[in-house]
Amino acid sequence: QEQLVESGGGLVQAGESLRLSCAPSESTFSINAAGWYRQAPGKQRELVAQIRASATTNYADAVKGRFTISRDNAKNTVYLQMNNLKPEDTAVYYCTAILYYSGNYYGTFWGQGTQVTVSS
Repeated sequence: QEQLVESGGGLVQAGESLRLSCAPSESTFSINAAGWYRQAPGKQRELVAQIRASATTNYADAVKGRFTISRDNAKNTVYLQMNNLKPEDTAVYYCTAILYYSGNYYGTFWGQGTQVTVSS
């Protein structure tokens, strides 16, 4: 069973937006820190954005100013808002998160990936 569930991918045209979501499969887990990675065909998986428990963030240079990672602790969900999408953003996007259970470290997990395709 996947510990993280992603949603929000799809096919859009260049310049459009998408929002990806990532949440634990069970509400008993809480997200401590999380990140989004992407992997394009024939390329290595690369970091897109990270958000720490303190809510501080960092981004890959290629997405700075266009993508925003955020978290809603009440919904136990992490988001990646992607604006002004470009064809080179086309990839499978993966969420990774450090999960806690009852206040204790449980593990680091990956989602199943969601496809983002940007047409020119």
